[in-house]
Amino acid sequence: MYALICRDKADGLDLRMATRAEHLAWAGANAEAIQFAGPMVDDDDTTLLGSIFLLKADSRAEVEAFHADDPYTKAGLWGSVEIQRIRQAIPAPK
Repeated sequence: MYALICRDKADGLDLRMATRAEHLAWAGANAEAIQFAGPMVDDDDTTLLGSIFLLKADSRAEVEAFHADDPYTKAGLWGSVEIQRIRQAIPAPK
């Protein structure tokens, strides 16, 4: 499993909203790889800060390809991106 943590660039809200429908359609079409996904928000739940995905993938290259295909990535929304391999402990994997 991998965590894909994508932080919006400054003043990216208009770009995010303009690309949102395409991004959600793409995410739905790729749902089998996504264990969890959603927007990151501030403590008041009023400002969108980025997106996070927990992905089932065999390699970092697979995650990089997934990320490259995201309409948000293609639109240039991200200010920073982190890919981190993770190991599930709780709940125990099935």
